[in-house]
This record gives sequence, structure tokens and C-alpha cells, in this order.
Amino acid sequence: MPDHVLEIRGLRAGVGGKEILKGIDLTVASGEVHVIMGPNGSGKSTLSHVIMGRPGYEVLGGSVTLDGADVLAMAPYERAHAGLFLAMQYPTEVPGVPLVDMLEAAFAAADRDVAGMRERISVEAGRIGFDDRFLSRPLNVDLSGGEKKRNETLQLGVLQPAIAILDEIDSGLDVDALRACARRIEAATEETGLGVLAITHYNRLLHELRADHVHVLARGAIQRSGGPDLALELETTGYAAFGVDEPARADAAGRADGGPLADPFADPLA
Repeated sequence: MPDHVLEIRGLRAGVGGKEILKGIDLTVASGEVHVIMGPNGSGKSTLSHVIMGRPGYEVLGGSVTLDGADVLAMAPYERAHAGLFLAMQYPTEVPGVPLVDMLEAAFAAADRDVAGMRERISVEAGRIGFDDRFLSRPLNVDLSGGEKKRNETLQLGVLQPAIAILDEIDSGLDVDALRACARRIEAATEETGLGVLAITHYNRLLHELRADHVHVLARGAIQRSGGPDLALELETTGYAAFGVDEPARADAAGRADGGPLADPFADPLA
């Protein structure tokens, strides 16, 4: 089983002329589960977007490497080929493109064998309780929020990336769906050595996805790191100890508490 390392050093990034990430240092290795928690507007989703190369963000300093290769110099598709995967907070609907066609195209683009793709998809669907009737639909079209998250988890299982970034994979999931998805991701850390960087607001994700490290991201930087107990502590104390009295809320214009521009891609209701 190959070992992989995603290394982030001094990462600074912004959007619309405002600096959001103010020096992130983080290392995620194969088989490890790192969890990032923090108030809205702190830069959690921005971190995932910058790692994957979403347009609109400006990298102001620092580096991101995967197995020593410069991730920031890669196009988004090259980052995926290198072994990075993003389970999006709001999965995109792609009319006219069936799931099997998308996954076969992803395999072919990376020179991977596409034989038996339908069987692979069916096996993964069974592991997470994803109804077969959804497999023939265009990607994410007419799926509920929870079904889209199961679909993201299915794709992760088929693609078998080196490092998966989970941007609130637990949002929109009921208890049974959350358990199924979290258990599948946890299993991947052992079966294929998947490294995980999970962004969440809730300790409930960690009931099944066992965290090795929990990090508090606030005011654009990691303020504290610890073990799973830190997530339990945050549910009780909130973020006051990190200079945040209450979780920032972004309005429809993407401004946190009516103040300066926050992450424009963040959910205004999260």
C-alpha cells in the first residue's frame, strides 16, 4: 500500500482583495483522519477550494505539495489525477452525464482500466445503501441533499484517491446515511490507506469516522490542534477561547455579520 503525504506550509490565500487564509500549516498522511472545525467565515471551505484549484482565489504565499509535487502549479484535473479528491459541500448537478460515464471518463483520463466499472459502482452503492435506481440518473440530478452526499461517497470509493477532502460531508444526512458514509470512508483509510481532511461543524461525524487529529480554524489560521476530545470540548465551549464570541454568520451577500467580505462560496445559512 503506497504512502502519500499532503503537506501545507504557510498557506495564505484570499478572494476579492481580502485575505482569508493567513498561514495554514498542516500535514495529512495516508491512513490519517484530520478534522477541521471552526466558525463560519473562518476559511474552512476556502482551504478546500484552494487545495483543489477552484478559480477565483488568489494564493498569496506558502505551498501545497502532494508527495513532494507542487500542487499549486497543477491544473485542477491534474490535482485529481495526482490523487486528490474533494467531496463538495454542495455537489453540482450535471444534466445529461450519467454517473457511470463520468467515472469511466475519469479512469480513462488517468490511464486506468475502465473494465467492470458498472460492477464497481454497484458494489460501492451496496456498501453505503445507495439505491440502484439513482445510478442511471444524470449526475446528482433530482437527488436530495443526502443522496448527493452518498453519491460523493460512492465516487470516492470507486476512484480510490490518495487524499480526500470532505467539505461537510455530514450536512444533509440523516443518522443512518451519516453512519453508512462515515463507515465507508473510515474503511477506506484501512483498505487503501486513504488520508482524510474532513471539514465539519459537528462531533457526530466522528462517531464513525475516527479522527486522529482535530484542528480549530479561526480567524484564518489554525489556532489549536488536539485529539478527538477537542471536538467534544468545542461542542460545549464554542469558539470564545479563540477570539470568536459566536460563530460568524454570512448574509446573502457573503458578508460575515454584515462586516467585510467573507468566503463568497460559503453557504450563507450554514
